[in-house]
Amino acid sequence: MILKQILRLSSIFRSAASTHLRRNIGLSAIVFNKAKELDPVQKLFLDKIREYNTKSKQAGAPVDAGPEFQKEMNESLARLQRAYGGGDLTKFPEFKFE
Repeated sequence: MILKQILRLSSIFRSAASTHLRRNIGLSAIVFNKAKELDPVQKLFLDKIREYNTKSKQAGAPVDAGPEFQKEMNESLARLQRAYGGGDLTKFPEFKFE
């Protein structure tokens, strides 16, 4: 009888302890990832993305796009306007539900 109660309490204790340890390990992993320095390749990748973002905001258009890109884009827009009946294809459509 006493042995059954001890085993039952030990299983409850084990499950509570394992849950507690899992949570602590999960939280410490998040803190560790934020605290460590980025991998050099990741840092380079993020720097290039940030650089492209600032260039695209300054230019207001695709970065480093030549005249042939603009010509292809205009041709594609004209082809899509013919196929789908015109309208401004550079804006997101507005939907009206009744």
